[in-house]
Amino acid sequence: MPRRHLLVPAADGTVLRDALRALRVRLEVPEEFPAAVLAEARRAADRPRMPELDATDLPLFTIDPPTSTDLDQAMHLARRTGTGAGTGAGSGAGGYRVHYAIADVAAFVTPGGALDAEAHRRVTTLYFPDERVPLHPQLLSEGAASLLPGQDRPALLWRIDLDATGRVTATDVRRARVRSRAKLDYAGVQRSIDDGTAEEPVALLKEIGLLREGLERDRGGISLNVPEQEIEERPDGDGYVLEYRAPLPADGWNAQISLLTGMAAADLMIRSGAGILRTLPAAPQSAADRLRRVAEALQVDWPAGTPYADVIRSLDPRRPAHAAFLQECTSLLRGAGYTVFDGAAPERAEHAAVAAPYTHCTAPLRRLVDRYAGELCLAAVAGEQPPDWVRAALPGLPKEMAAGTQHANRAERECVDLIEAALLKDRVGEIFDAFVIDLDDREPGTGTIHLDDPAVVARIQSPPSAPRLPLGHHLRVRLTQADPDTSTVLFAPA
Repeated sequence: MPRRHLLVPAADGTVLRDALRALRVRLEVPEEFPAAVLAEARRAADRPRMPELDATDLPLFTIDPPTSTDLDQAMHLARRTGTGAGTGAGSGAGGYRVHYAIADVAAFVTPGGALDAEAHRRVTTLYFPDERVPLHPQLLSEGAASLLPGQDRPALLWRIDLDATGRVTATDVRRARVRSRAKLDYAGVQRSIDDGTAEEPVALLKEIGLLREGLERDRGGISLNVPEQEIEERPDGDGYVLEYRAPLPADGWNAQISLLTGMAAADLMIRSGAGILRTLPAAPQSAADRLRRVAEALQVDWPAGTPYADVIRSLDPRRPAHAAFLQECTSLLRGAGYTVFDGAAPERAEHAAVAAPYTHCTAPLRRLVDRYAGELCLAAVAGEQPPDWVRAALPGLPKEMAAGTQHANRAERECVDLIEAALLKDRVGEIFDAFVIDLDDREPGTGTIHLDDPAVVARIQSPPSAPRLPLGHHLRVRLTQADPDTSTVLFAPA
């Protein structure tokens, strides 16, 4: 999923959408699927490889944005109480059982076929403010393979047992037929939990989520709940502005279930001796120093000796300055990649933000690597060797995923730039209040500013003879450029 979410309101059906279409052309985004791919997808949708194990009695539910139809995951949460409850280590001592169903894309995609080749070409679903460009044809990703409610679907069904503190005691994954009972959304889940009307499987999302967040804190990990950057119509109806919308606690609790599964999958791979991990080295000191400068600029309290993770947890994403800082914190995630091993586990197996080994395995409808991770975990649990088609693809996956992720990040970045330019294009010459949050070390008259209204982070450039920009201080700035054709927004000191 993108780090920065932008939503274009339906009311603006002209300028922004035309500009976004032009951007997709410039980025050579493959919007249409070849005829052979669509034909294979139709055949696969009619005859998926359904598992023998029937788990359709399990009352799963999904949690996604209201308009989403590409549903990768469904869950069921339950307590484990009393002696003899459950199986595996730690059973009978209370705790929780997490069932997490992941769409089984391999039930539809034949290795070496047209669908497979196209997925390797696309690598990931691309998200634009006005539409998605899917990894797989929509009749699969939003139809036959999606865990839509009331439909029997092939899935990889995870069962993860936790003790009363939220720690994993047993893990299992196998292919099964599943049927989601309900499609829930974050706001509705949050509301039902807050007012006490949520049924226990939903109410446990908070209980388990908080336990897992506590364990994350204890091991030094951090989850970035980056606010959404949304386009809102002005109250007077005169154009649009960018605003930050804070994520709900339910977003974070839901993310903990996915994170739990990715960590369990990494553990299975490491113990089996074959896998692909999502790895991230610790951020260099220069990146941490830059972030401290940004914190100072935005007046974010960062006491000496306080770990970065503790600072993040103290933030309120509803406050514009904190929202901007959270956006900047994503810079510490640079350098993430995929590490393949077939034999001994790699020396550097951890993801620095997770503070543990971790892998991507919960979004196979939207990300290529997850289909392979699922097969590796199935083989590990069964005590078997991974399928030949998985092993053959492993060495090339890190490079493929790096290229696909780079393309997705570029699309995301240019979308933000384009939207900001489009919404500001009629305001060139206006004066705004801003904070200087970063400086170019080589050109102290050039840097980055944060505006509260609209919610824009942009470049500022002073005339050559101007004094050094006041890092960390308020500054009145004038908009000098806002060009949607080049996605350029530029300010100068007023």
